Amino acid sequence: MAMAGLYRRILPSPPAVDFASNEGKKLFIDAIQAGTMEGFYKLISYFQTQSEPAYCGLASLSMVLNALAIDPRRKWKGPWRWFDESMLDCCEPLEKVKAEGISFGKVVCLAQCAGAEVEAFRTSQTTVDHFRQFVKRCSVSDSCHVVSSYHRGAFKQTGTGHFSPIGGYHAGSDMVLILDVARFKYPPHWVPLALLWEAMDTVDEKTGQRRGFMLISRPQRDPGLLYTLSCKHESWVGVAKYLMDDVPRLLKSEDVKDMDGVLSILCASLPSDFGKFIQWIAEVRRERDGGTGISEEEKGRLAMKEELLKQVQDTDLFKHIVDFLSSTSCCRRVAVFGGNENLHDIAASVCSQGLEILSGRSGTSGCSCCRETCLKCVNGSSDKPLTVLSATIVNGKNEEKVDMLVPQSLMKLCCGAPDPNNCIRTQPAGSNILTALLLALPPETWSGIKDVKLLEEMHSLVLMDNLPAMLQEEVLHLRRQLYLLKKCQENKGSTMHPARTTSAH
Repeated sequence: MAMAGLYRRILPSPPAVDFASNEGKKLFIDAIQAGTMEGFYKLISYFQTQSEPAYCGLASLSMVLNALAIDPRRKWKGPWRWFDESMLDCCEPLEKVKAEGISFGKVVCLAQCAGAEVEAFRTSQTTVDHFRQFVKRCSVSDSCHVVSSYHRGAFKQTGTGHFSPIGGYHAGSDMVLILDVARFKYPPHWVPLALLWEAMDTVDEKTGQRRGFMLISRPQRDPGLLYTLSCKHESWVGVAKYLMDDVPRLLKSEDVKDMDGVLSILCASLPSDFGKFIQWIAEVRRERDGGTGISEEEKGRLAMKEELLKQVQDTDLFKHIVDFLSSTSCCRRVAVFGGNENLHDIAASVCSQGLEILSGRSGTSGCSCCRETCLKCVNGSSDKPLTVLSATIVNGKNEEKVDMLVPQSLMKLCCGAPDPNNCIRTQPAGSNILTALLLALPPETWSGIKDVKLLEEMHSLVLMDNLPAMLQEEVLHLRRQLYLLKKCQENKGSTMHPARTTSAH
């Protein structure tokens, strides 16, 4: 009886060589003996099939992140932390990826957001010889991996744009092993490196942009604990431009005399969607996963967040910002930082989003709402109480309790009152965010200040050497993200331009 649908495709050979064929096996053995398959072992240990026809970028990335042993710092299922396609949604809603595929720039964004180091190139920015050098570099090590974005047509395969990792290199024949994540369609296969370059050096008809490749490796520093920058909302382009281009220009054009003047210029034109650009990294869990207590690991992370918040609040810059945001003259600007929300409203929103992510439903069209929130305290390290905001999330006929773990110092800031249920404003929490972001701006941001004493004061306030080591790491994390986004915003042909690279099969 004939069945509807397709069962695999025959791999066009040539130009490709099936990995499991006699010729493919010989290439594999030769490459092992030459030492250019070192990255293969980790990749093959975490090789996965994309779960949706347009998930090639997500599958390639989750495979590489797991191979690099990068901790997602959030649970996948049960007690396990593990990268899955459903968790890679910080830069693009999953429903949109499922329907349209994902852009080259958004995959780079996702890799950064997940905590990886990324070097990314469109073919217009480099050469086939440089590409070969990068492939060789990753083939003799298991500390970095190459993900290629290419057009299948160059290999006489069906489909158009596609992402897959490169699993190894055969120097004698100048061929690379593509670990095709569409395993329901084609098996892993060897292709000439020069032909892969031609497949990458194609123009996406929807965008006019060249495809390319990225090198993904473990970061030298841990990702941020408190904050991260997000390009999930398209408004990030305007916010990044404002911070990196407009602020230095405004400071240079105005005759600023004191810190209030600096902050006034910065806040006066701050985009209204700024809150979508910099996000607090929340600790969220389903109650059924975490139980009623807090694990030692969760206590440890909360303790580090507490220490980081204290270090932010101990800076002189934070004190200036608190005074400025507390003044009556800037009440209108406070709303940009969520000044009129209370912590229960924030918890309701965060827990709803968190449950969608933990359930693999992020970005879906289903409606989740929070029926109620309640505050409870549990014992932390050294019997210090820790705050848990528990929310009951309703989705259709189902409801589930979700917890948000809150650093105690943030509770004090947000509430400003002994009874947390009387929380009114989160303005001081906005002071934390603004302090971290100003510290992360490039040092040259302030060079246009004309007043010599004010310029010296500003440089002293943001000087990296004056910050504790842990806060330096947090600031450097945000600064790296800013530079990456600026690269995207500046060059429409750059590696981070969010133009769509079609990923159909």
